[in-house]
Formats: sequence, C-alpha cells, structure tokens
Amino acid sequence: MDLRAALGRHFGHDTFRPGQEAVISRLLPGRSVLALFPTGAGKSLCYQLPALLLDGLTLVVSPLIALMKDQVGALQARGIAAERLDSTLSSEEVERVYSSMADGSLKLLYVSPERLANAGFLRRLKRCRIALLAVDEAHCLSEWGHNFRPDYLRLPDLARELGAERVLALTATATPEVAAQIRERFGISEEDHVQTGFSRPNLSYRVRPCAAPERDRELVDLLGREEAAPAIVYVTLQETSERVAGMLQRAGFSARAYHAGMRDEDRAAVQDGFMAGSIPIVVATIAFGMGVDKADIRRVVHYNLPKSLENYVQESGRAGRDGLPAGCDILACADDLTVLENFIYGDTPSPAALKSLVEHVLLRGENFSVSRYELSQSRDIRQTVVETALTYLEMEGLLLPGGPFYGGCEIRLLRPFESVLAGLPAAQKDFLRRLFETGKRGRLWHRFDHADSAAALGVSEEAVARALSDLATHGDAVRRPYGLRHAYRLAPGVDRSVAKVAERLADRFSSREDAEIARLHDVVALCETSRCLPQQLIAHFGEKIEPCGRCDVCFGARSGGPLPASKRGELTLEDAALIREMKAIHHPALRQPRQLARFFCGLSSPATTREKLHRHDHFGALADVPFLEVLAQAESF
Repeated sequence: MDLRAALGRHFGHDTFRPGQEAVISRLLPGRSVLALFPTGAGKSLCYQLPALLLDGLTLVVSPLIALMKDQVGALQARGIAAERLDSTLSSEEVERVYSSMADGSLKLLYVSPERLANAGFLRRLKRCRIALLAVDEAHCLSEWGHNFRPDYLRLPDLARELGAERVLALTATATPEVAAQIRERFGISEEDHVQTGFSRPNLSYRVRPCAAPERDRELVDLLGREEAAPAIVYVTLQETSERVAGMLQRAGFSARAYHAGMRDEDRAAVQDGFMAGSIPIVVATIAFGMGVDKADIRRVVHYNLPKSLENYVQESGRAGRDGLPAGCDILACADDLTVLENFIYGDTPSPAALKSLVEHVLLRGENFSVSRYELSQSRDIRQTVVETALTYLEMEGLLLPGGPFYGGCEIRLLRPFESVLAGLPAAQKDFLRRLFETGKRGRLWHRFDHADSAAALGVSEEAVARALSDLATHGDAVRRPYGLRHAYRLAPGVDRSVAKVAERLADRFSSREDAEIARLHDVVALCETSRCLPQQLIAHFGEKIEPCGRCDVCFGARSGGPLPASKRGELTLEDAALIREMKAIHHPALRQPRQLARFFCGLSSPATTREKLHRHDHFGALADVPFLEVLAQAESF
C-alpha cells in the first residue's frame, strides 16, 4: 500500500513526520505498537490514517474532552465519519452515535476511559468489529507513572474482551520503566516500540533562580521581550493565577487567568481567545493546555515549580510546535517546595480513614455496590483518592468490578400519563401505574429511587431502570439519572481481615507518596544542575544527547547551585496555640489530626468544602509550614 498517497488523499500532506510512517506500517499488518513521541509531534495521525485504511471501527480512548471535540470537528470537516461520546452530549446525540456504530458507517469513535466501564455501552461495542484500539496518554495505566488514572488499569483486559485486532498505545512522557510496563500490559513487543526522541532543538530552556518577591519583576522582563507571545504562564494555585494575571494587566500586558475554579463559559472564552490570538497571555494552573492544539506558542513560563519532570516536558512542550524558536523558562524558587509537598502529603488518607473504607467494602456481602461520592464525603477523602483506593483493592485481587450504574432517575413526561399508557398491553399498563405510585411527584418531575421502587413492587432494580429508560427511548419522557454507583463482587477466598488489608493499602499509598515526593525533587535537581538542561531532562527518559548549546548553562549564564529561598515557615508557640484552640472547638469537619493539618495548610477536602471552611479566617494560615510538622503538632494534643 502506498501510505504517502493515502496521506495526501485523506489529509492533504506530502510527507510523514518522524515516526508516523514507522507506526502505521506496523499497525496495518496487525501488530500492536507503543508510540512514544514528544508533545506536538503528530501522534493523532498514527491512528487517524489507519482508521481509514482498515475495515472496522477505530476506538480512541482519551481523558481529554477538549482534544476529542477538536479532533472530531476537524475530521468531520474533512468528511470523515468520526464521533465522540462524552458527558456533554444529549441523549438524542448519543443515540445518533449508537446508530452509526450499529450500521457500520462509523470509522473513528472517541471515548473517555470512564465510558468503557458502562455495561450498556460495552454490549454495543462487542457487536462492532474493533479494528484498532488507540489509547492516548497511555502512561496513565502505570501505578508508578506521574499521572496514574485507575480507569486505565482495565484497558488491557478490555482490549482482549472486545477482541481488538491491534492496539496503539501513545504517550509523550513515559520513562523506560513506565514504557516497559505499558508494553507488558498490552502485549507489545520491544521491536514495536517506536520512539522518536524527546529532543526539541527549537526550544531554548532557561532556569532563572529567584526569591519569591523577585518573580513578578522577572516575569514582566521575560514577557516584555520581542516574540514573547503567545505565552502560557503556569502557576500552582488558582489565587496565584488571578493575582499574576492582574499584575500583568497593570503592567500593560493583555493577560487572562485560567483555572478550574472559573465558570465553564469563562474558561471556554479564555481558551477561545487564546486560540484566536485576541488573548496573547494566559496565566493558568495545569487545568489549561491539555488538548489545546496551538502551534505558535512562543514562550512557556513556569512561575512556580512543576510537579515532576514528566509534567514539565508535557507543559513546556506546548511551545514551538510550529518548529520555530520558542523559550521555556522556570522562575525557580525553593519556597514552592512546601506548597507542592503539602499537596502530596495532604492527599494521603489517614490509616483510620483507610480502615473505615476497607471495613465498609469487605463486610458488605459477596455482591454489593458503593457510591464513590458518598464514600468520599463520609470518610473525608477526595473522590479521586477513593477511586484509587478501590482500584488498589482490585489490584490486590480482593474486588472484582461489575461496572457503574445509576441508583435512581427523574422523569418528566412529555404528554399526559394516560396518553402514554394508551395502546400498551394491560400488564405493562398496570406495572407502569404501580411504578409511578412509588415515585415522588414534583411539579414537573417524578423522582424514583430504583432500589425503593423495586422493593415496593417485588421486582429487580434492572426491571425498574429498564421501564423508566424505555419511556425516554420511545419519546414519551425526558429522563435524568442520578446517584452514580459502582457494582463489585468479592473475589472467592478473599482475606477479610480488615486490619491486614488496610495496612497493605496504607503501604501502597505511602509508596505512592514517596514516589511523588521523589519526582518533585527531580525537578529541583534539574533547576540546580550545572549540566546542559535538555541533556539532564532527556536522560530522565532514558536517552542521551550532546549538550544543546542553547540553554542558559551551555551559554555560561548559570552554573547551578541551590535555589534561593525565603526563611522557611516554622511553627511558633502562637501557631501551636491556634491549632490547640481549633481542635478544642470539636468542629465536625476537623475532628482528626489530618483534617486539622489540611485545614491549616490550606488544603481543601470534602468536609471543608461542605462546611465552607475555606472561608474561615484560619484556613491556610500555615500554608508556608511543612504539612508533616503541622500534622505532628495536631497529633500531639
């Protein structure tokens, strides 16, 4: 097959970018491939072109809704049959996608990893021929990777369950250890590992050691230079995003903040303005950039230290995708370490919380379901951490997942109830009448708890859910599900010793904590090095290059050494008294030492959010003090 002719016919390009042809030529005969390309190196073509050349459906798994929307829109503009399934689609749009899956007209389908836990969707997928499963951000399946996502762990088994004919795993940030784990999980041979190298010769890396009070001036100096925009300035905290954007505006720059605390429409307006060029500078948390495809970014500045070298490669790699010169700068200050370490320590659940979670799971019976949201709220553990804990229990061989389902729904009838019943068999009429008697009627909506309705009628929850869903499918009602739950089954012969299982779980979280702290200190080592910056950065990913000749070390502008820091925050007698005072109040959200430590270090949790404690005068009062010191003080009372 003439791949270059196919490339020109479908995408209008004359030549492949490095590595693309090597990946595609391996996929077409049926081999599975790991593609390890730098950010912006054209990974998406590696599955888009094969999708058009293979018989069957190409399923693309990505955690990035923005990327899915952009790629599907671009493919559809070329007349390519591509769709996406995500939480933003209406039920009518979802049904349209299902129809194109069923009739075989769909070539590319983009989904999130969470969608693949949906039993109904999986049943539809199993009726399709999956020619290619493309897994974007594949490093997320590694427990020891920098961005572990529990939903990714099931993808290798799912590839086999769906009968995927070939797999393409894609990532820009895998270390040799993580890459080996990806290959092993997906059954990819080492000779089908295609890696083009992390070196980006058009990027100039610089570290500017500076004390915290000097950073604003350094940033203004950087952005005031020629060809400094479009630019992304990365910060750690949402409030820093707002403050720095305001400072830049006062200094005469057109800059806007972007962070997860903004309204969706405000974030979208900033992103659209940046893409269009009307907003040249965005001051953002790491919520910005994933899936943003802008080729002409001239500078990426890390106002605060990045969390890991993997994060840094991904974030700085958004600069200069057009191949023209671009700058990547870190305003390096050791003061950032305390805040970043506190985030890591604050996410680790207490032994008591883990024991309570394990007890809840192991003592429920053979088959059970849980609401991750309710577990998060009742144990005061962030929901993502609850998901990780449950995944660890799966990895321990204790739990067998059964998939997600909704515990209830709300129904709004689109025509009178008697009109809905007209023409139905007598038994179905009677069932629906009795079913609606079990719901709670509002002005417009009927609310049903599937378990309560099932118990009242003496039928299964599935029968209740199916009857209510059918009303929406037939156009008689609008249905809004609520109460997401996940089904599990205890593995046969499982060790139900709560203490032992909780201890093993605590060990896993401790190891994860150590790994994240080590990754953070790798960033500090990069900022303090006297070696060529790209040389040291790329060595982390198992590659060797000659000194770049462009970074500040190669230019002789910096010789390495410890980063500047203000006087480290230390607990005073007044601070200890304040902790004692808050503990004596016995606030329901601050009963445990770890809860107090999170509160004083400014780390939100389900309980502090629910009780609106982020508005309390003392919230974050000790944000510049190491979390472990605050925790030790809280435990001493």
